[in-house]
Amino acid sequence: MKTVAFILITLVSGAIAGTILGLINQILVEPYIDQAVAIEVQNTVASGESVDVDELVQYRLWQKGGEIVAGTILGTSISALFGIVYIYSRDSLPGSNNKKKGLILAGIMFFVIFLIPALKYPANPPAVGDPETIEYRESLYIGMLVISGFTALGVAILYRSLGQTRRESMKIIVPTVYAVIIALAFVVLPANPDEITISSNLLMNFRIVSTITMGIFWGILGILLGSFWDIVKPHETRETKLSTI
Repeated sequence: MKTVAFILITLVSGAIAGTILGLINQILVEPYIDQAVAIEVQNTVASGESVDVDELVQYRLWQKGGEIVAGTILGTSISALFGIVYIYSRDSLPGSNNKKKGLILAGIMFFVIFLIPALKYPANPPAVGDPETIEYRESLYIGMLVISGFTALGVAILYRSLGQTRRESMKIIVPTVYAVIIALAFVVLPANPDEITISSNLLMNFRIVSTITMGIFWGILGILLGSFWDIVKPHETRETKLSTI
């Protein structure tokens, strides 16, 4: 394994995908956040409190600019995990080239560590929700993410440990085990404690668009890593030829 090459293509893939995510969010997600913030401001003014509009505008501009940087950092962090998983699963992934393998793994990881937790605890715009419950809500989301991620890891290890003959007979049973554990988690874990006070259409559109942008991010990450892998081939090592005189 060419370690330096592997690290470079992994980090570069994540940085590019994360930056693109931040840029796309400016167009698709931020308008819904602006609407949610406007509703929050209206509610605050209606309750008799004052709002510094100029300060809020400046803060939102800073927040939007920072989102691109945050996307780059997030992409790099996620790609580090993605690259490690890709190394260990590459040989067992379907696909005629690394681009297809990367895209398939990206789809699996998007499902396991984003979509499943999001179905239980869907995202809300930043202005929605009680600030006092933020830590509690984050712990619930992380708990669901951990359950989904480690359950998927466990069934993957179990599947790989089986012989070729037994794998054929366990193709349905292994994913069923994952589905049962996730179903139990959905039932056992508590619901989001916050009351939703904004339009259901606004909330649903925000959640749908957020899911789409994250799907785009994972797709780009998988394609980029696979493409770079096909070019650089970090898994190949040069043989040293010794000659004697």
